[in-house]
Amino acid sequence: MNNLENNIFKYMTKIGRKEREVLLKQKAFIIWFTGLSASGKSTIGNSVEYSLNKSGYLTFMLDGDNVRDGLNKDLGFSNEDRKENIRRVAHVSKLLMDAGIIVIVTFISPFKEDRQFVRDLVGTGNFFEVFIDCPIDVCMERDKKGLYKKAINKEIDYFTGISSPYEKPENPELTIDTGKMNVDEATGYILKYLHYNKLIKAKK
Repeated sequence: MNNLENNIFKYMTKIGRKEREVLLKQKAFIIWFTGLSASGKSTIGNSVEYSLNKSGYLTFMLDGDNVRDGLNKDLGFSNEDRKENIRRVAHVSKLLMDAGIIVIVTFISPFKEDRQFVRDLVGTGNFFEVFIDCPIDVCMERDKKGLYKKAINKEIDYFTGISSPYEKPENPELTIDTGKMNVDEATGYILKYLHYNKLIKAKK
């Protein structure tokens, strides 16, 4: 079999990210939410996207379960499949960012190495890691799907926090303890950070 990689040549288009950002009147970047299952990633990410949309920003949210229901339906939850899951999402996120869009990603993404891969791929100035730091007992209380119980009963393999490790971020841009902060407070905190760092501004 021929090595196809040797026959791939990146095509440079006339229109790039800068031109798209000018057209959309916004800066594109990636907000990457990481944390345990049921910690509040999707809920807060959805709230942040809603607020940005209402302010006139073009956004797109990539959620773990939604992506696994389609693009990554072929992947399981072994360490190798988790890594491939994040690798694919990283490249999709970069494509959306290059389209001028603000990308909101809500994945457990348990391994530091994988999150660093995304940061390196898109560039530190484009990647903002938000660690949703929630005590596991609170996550268990919120778990409407009953996944923690199934994992404890060994009905689910490779479950993060029970039978598979979660490596906490060491230097995230933001840390939010959803055991102490509600959705509105967390959303406001994130938006304030984006304003302060001149990533967004009030649109007329």
